[in-house]
Formats: sequence, structure tokens, C-alpha cells
Amino acid sequence: MAACGVEAPGPMKRFWKDVTAEPAQDGFSIRLDGRAVKTPMRNDLIVPTQNLSKEIIVEWESVEKSLNPADMPMTGLANAAIDRVAPAHEAFADGLAAYGENEMCCYRADSPAELAAQQAETWDALIDWAARRYDISFETTVGIMHVDQPEATLERLRAAVVAENPFTLAGLSPLVTAGQSLLVALAVRHGELTPEQGWAATRIEDEWQIAQWGEDEEARKSSDARKADFMAGARFLSLLD
Repeated sequence: MAACGVEAPGPMKRFWKDVTAEPAQDGFSIRLDGRAVKTPMRNDLIVPTQNLSKEIIVEWESVEKSLNPADMPMTGLANAAIDRVAPAHEAFADGLAAYGENEMCCYRADSPAELAAQQAETWDALIDWAARRYDISFETTVGIMHVDQPEATLERLRAAVVAENPFTLAGLSPLVTAGQSLLVALAVRHGELTPEQGWAATRIEDEWQIAQWGEDEEARKSSDARKADFMAGARFLSLLD
């Protein structure tokens, strides 16, 4: 399983006055009082777009007394792209592509009818989109017993994921892992779904269960945390354009 945790520098009190981004060979270098920010692995924090650099500047400017990585998701994902994804690009991409083998959209409820209809309406549209974009097909089933997907489907999805650059893979990772769906993540990445629509597509059965039985506090906290990761990944991807 591939994951892209939010990684910002370790505990650090604010010592800087100015945060800037300066043009660099591969994008924009984030600097504190003129000195390059380093990733946890001591690489220069250089991001590919000005939009992403601006968002990261806001995160560092917002630090009051000391760093809290949870408040710096764009910095964390940029760190992950540089330190974790780039050095192991193919292996990282393979971890994400593997979610296609058990694609969430292929496993349907047979009852109640209302839930089955909601899944079919949303997930069939996603499968149809993927079929058009990647020239692939999926096998769907009722229940949770594994169903094998066509080899050509898995190969083409893998090729599409491997072709992404490290920063895009870093942004895709929380969409895939938090949403448990490769198709939803790709649809958000390519603008077929908004982030809100994508998250809703991953929550159909959960929300139906909540409507019937309610939701306990721990489940809500877990869901909120996964949603925050999902939305951070979507935001990160949007800043790469």
C-alpha cells in the first residue's frame, strides 16, 4: 500500500521574518529570510509551480510560535514528492495502481434497493468515464468476494499512473488511500469530478448506514481525518496547473 503522509520539518520554533519563493532550475525555491528550506531528507524544497509556492508561503507565514505539520499539508506533500516519491517513482506508482485490482466501484450492494441504485448511478458513470478515457473495461460484482479485473485494464491503469510526475503522484496518494478508489482519484485529478463529488462517491454506503443507524464519535473523527487528507490531496493537485 502506498501512502503519502504529511511530512513537515520536525519541531521548530519560528525564527524567520520573511518567507519567499525564488525561481530555481526546476521551479521555485522556498526560502526563509533568504535561506533555502530543507525537506526532512535535507533536500531543497523546490516546487514546480508558482501557485504551489504561494500556498506553501502562506503556510509558513501562518506559523505563530512553532511548526505544526498538521497545519502545513501543502508543505508536507511537497516534501513527500521530493523525499519519498521521486527516489522510488515506479514502486510508489505501482502501490497506487494496485488499488485498481480491487476497485471500490466494482463491488455493489444487492440490497436495499435504494443503496444499490445510488451506487449504480454514481459508480457506473465513473466506470463509463474510465472506459472512454483509458479504453478499459471492468468486471462488477455483488458483495465483497474478489473479482478479477481484465489484465489489459490493470496494465493501462498502471501505465497511466506511472506516467505521472512525482508531485502529481504525491497529490494522488491521499485521494487513493483515503477514498479507497483509484477511479475516484483519477476522476478528481482529471476534473471529471470535483473534490466534493469525489469524496461523496467514496462515501455512499457509509452515508446510507449513518442515515439508518447514526454515527458514533470515533467513526466521525476517523471520517473527518480521511476527508481532510483527501481534500488536501485534491488541493495540492489543483496547484500543479
